[in-house]
Amino acid sequence: MEAGSPSVEGILTAAPDGRPALRTKAGRLIFLEGDKATVGVLRDTRLKDSNFEAVGHFTAPDQFTIDPIYKRALFVHKDGKRLMVTYWCDVCGIRSYTPGPCWCCQQDTALDLREKL
Repeated sequence: MEAGSPSVEGILTAAPDGRPALRTKAGRLIFLEGDKATVGVLRDTRLKDSNFEAVGHFTAPDQFTIDPIYKRALFVHKDGKRLMVTYWCDVCGIRSYTPGPCWCCQQDTALDLREKL
């Protein structure tokens, strides 16, 4: 992630039409978009209603495009800490950055919020 990159924070939710969005402290709804892997994270029900931060850029006043998944631009704020969103396979010991089955054993990966990697 580049220093000084714009970010948005709020409660991760879905808009009435189902699009991923953040509800800011001011009550504003900001629609989120990104690559397929990033949208997979945004749709992970385990993150619903979390205090969420995304890094990227605004494409309209209510539209925010998140940096590609390889830039690791998704965070949850919890207990005063900024935690990176990752996923972990306990069977294979493989970390990934989007939810779904492990690419090796096909077991579901666990949400694993990390301070730093």
